[in-house]
This record gives sequence, structure tokens and C-alpha cells, in this order.
Amino acid sequence: MRRSGLTYREILAQVPVAKSTLSLWLREVHLAQKQAQRLTKKRKAAQLRGGAARRRQRLETTTSIVEQSRIQIKKLNSRELWLIGLSLYWAEGSKEKLYAGASGVDFSNTDRRMIAFFTHWLKTSCNIDTSRIYAHLYIHEYQKDRVAEAKRHWTEKTGLLPAQITGVYFKRHNLKSRRHSFTKEYYGTLRVRVRRSSGLMRQIQGWVTGICDHNWGVV
Repeated sequence: MRRSGLTYREILAQVPVAKSTLSLWLREVHLAQKQAQRLTKKRKAAQLRGGAARRRQRLETTTSIVEQSRIQIKKLNSRELWLIGLSLYWAEGSKEKLYAGASGVDFSNTDRRMIAFFTHWLKTSCNIDTSRIYAHLYIHEYQKDRVAEAKRHWTEKTGLLPAQITGVYFKRHNLKSRRHSFTKEYYGTLRVRVRRSSGLMRQIQGWVTGICDHNWGVV
């Protein structure tokens, strides 16, 4: 049975002994190339089935956790919205340099939801008029033919108007990069800026300092 290319599992289905016993019996049995290839194919098929099952289980678990977490978040009140937007800018926005001239609000990201949240925050929490908000698109050189598609993506997903994306800049493609964002789902980086916003920039710095001072005393 072994010489015909059957696996241990297939043999055990017909010969009811312990697998260790079967292994001892068959350790001197050598397989012909054809039988060895059959076993190799069956092992690879089993590995693929196992991998697919693990992926399904992981996706099911992930979906369940995400859904349970999603329903825990209720509609944000105005203070929660303000604090979240402030935290986003603290993490991702540009900061004013004391040795440089006045600078304004400047926020960049590749995540469409973060850009949408930030522009909403500017308008609702900071009372910034839409006419003062504009954006620049940064995209890799090899994606020049996707500029129109990228602009459409950003305007449809963030609520920005096409006229608000006022510039497109191309980044040199680094062939040695290990990043995995160079896919069809990559639409570049959007840099959102606000005209005449040096005052707001300083206000944001004050808010961040206040968070630190009044909560855990970080200087």
C-alpha cells in the first residue's frame, strides 16, 4: 500500500494500528518517483487547504471583532469631535518652527477617512470656511496616468470639491522601497492646507499644551 503511493492516513483508514507502529513498519519502504510525487502533491494540497481554512477563520474573527467594536462608538458630541480632530493634527499635522516664519495649518495623509474627518473638523470645530481649504496631491511618477482617477477618488471620498485640489506633485519612485502601498488601491497622499491660518496653528499648539498641562503634567 505504501509502495503504491498511499499516505499514512489512507493506510490507517484500512489498517487500524497506531501511527507510530505504522511508521516503524514502513521506515524501510522506499517510494518510486511517481509515488513520491503523489505524496508531495497531496501534502501541498493539504497545506493549501489548511492555509485557506486559517485565512477564513482569521477573516471571520476579524469581521466579528470590527463589528462589535463599531457598534460601541456612538455619535460624537461637539467636544469629542474637537478633541479627536485636535489629536489627529497633533499626530499627523505640521508644526510651527519658532526659528522659521509664520506657517499655517498643514495636514497630510493617505487615509481617505482621516482626510474626510479632518476637513469636517476644520469646518465644524474650527469654523473654517470651505473657500479657505485647499489641497495638493502627491503621487508617484509611475502613476502619472492615474492623476485624474486619483483626484476623483479624493473628491468622492472626502467631500472636497475638484477645484480645491489646486496642485499635483510627483514623487520619484524608489525601486528599493519595501513599502506595499504601490497597488491599484494607492491614490497618493493628500496634503490639506488652510489659507490665512497661522493664528489657528498657534491655537492648536495652545490646545495641545493645555491637554498636557491639565491631565498628566507633561512639559
